Amino acid sequence: MYNYIIVGAGIAAAHAVKGIREIDKDGSILMIGNESYLPYNRTYLSKDLWTGKKKLENIIVHDQAYYDSLRVEIRLNTAVTDLDPAQKVITTDDGTRYSYSKLLLATGAQPRKLSIPGADLKKVCYFRSFDDYKITRSTLGEGKSAVLIGGGFIGSEIAASLALNKVIVQMVFPEKRICNRVMPSDLADFLTNMYSERGIRIDSEDVPVSISEEGEKVRVITRNGLEFQADFVIAGLGVRPETELAAKAGLRVKNGIEVNEYLQTSDADIFAAGDNASFPYLALHKQMRVEHWDNAINQGLYAGRNMTGAESPYSHLPFFFSDLFEFGYEAVGDLNSELEVKADWKKPFEKGVLYYLEQHMVRGIMLCNIWGKVPDARRLIKEGTEAPGKERILFD
Repeated sequence: MYNYIIVGAGIAAAHAVKGIREIDKDGSILMIGNESYLPYNRTYLSKDLWTGKKKLENIIVHDQAYYDSLRVEIRLNTAVTDLDPAQKVITTDDGTRYSYSKLLLATGAQPRKLSIPGADLKKVCYFRSFDDYKITRSTLGEGKSAVLIGGGFIGSEIAASLALNKVIVQMVFPEKRICNRVMPSDLADFLTNMYSERGIRIDSEDVPVSISEEGEKVRVITRNGLEFQADFVIAGLGVRPETELAAKAGLRVKNGIEVNEYLQTSDADIFAAGDNASFPYLALHKQMRVEHWDNAINQGLYAGRNMTGAESPYSHLPFFFSDLFEFGYEAVGDLNSELEVKADWKKPFEKGVLYYLEQHMVRGIMLCNIWGKVPDARRLIKEGTEAPGKERILFD
């Protein structure tokens, strides 16, 4: 019997360990992960490692000695195949059964995949993991070519990173513009044009219909009849939350594993945190699922504390960030381009603040090339601020 079992070995799991040990110094902890690595920072895979801001040694959050010092048992390369909440037992793919007092599901998310001929070829990468980064980096050097499918968060980052490394990039995505779901149309148009000016060929409002190998190359045919040849195909199609284990166990699942403000699932002894958790976003008064690094860190921390009985409501407003060539941003709250967006530019499309409004109230803020103002942005959202004027309160 373990006091705490953590299913998953990502960022949320690493910080759950920290949260547990802040309060319970002695309870037994088992962490189980299906990859071969200790918890690592996925956020670096699509940007910082390519630009040189981070090195490979920065990827792993903590080394084995850290977990040893906290007396955490770790099983890597291991999948949990069954969860029995009534017996409080999990079963792994080798048939081993482990019992728990409290359980955390930090299973993250899996990349969405194409359902077309050639979708499973070896030269098609659904970019998500450390291994995906390594194979992409080893395959694509200066002068090599890639077809990048997807123009969202991951697709736009990888495209910029490849271009900066002098890889020939062809983007194909169904939306009209890059980052169409989070940015207003004028800013998305600006970024799309910027990508084109950087030598990235863009075919929007199009999707691939088949992929095939032709010698050393990969051939991609699109719905609009275009054909491309490249050395590699990268698909950044978003992710789906990993909920199969929870659903099979009878936990409540809807666009993620549903949790309350304490990150408890429909079973009070089972918690969920990270990309897989659908949680009450207290500042926005709505149920949401957030697929970003800062959310995984803090949900893991809160979940770990609450597994010990702390009963701390998850009130954090997670932020996320991106670097797209010279355009960088930090953002917090609900960034949905379908909301009313009010822009306050100090320099149009280069430096400014976007306010995402719902019923005239600020629900999300994007800080474009403005740094160190996330706490102020959080405050405006928490206070229920009405649509601001040109006060430039978030400028340097």
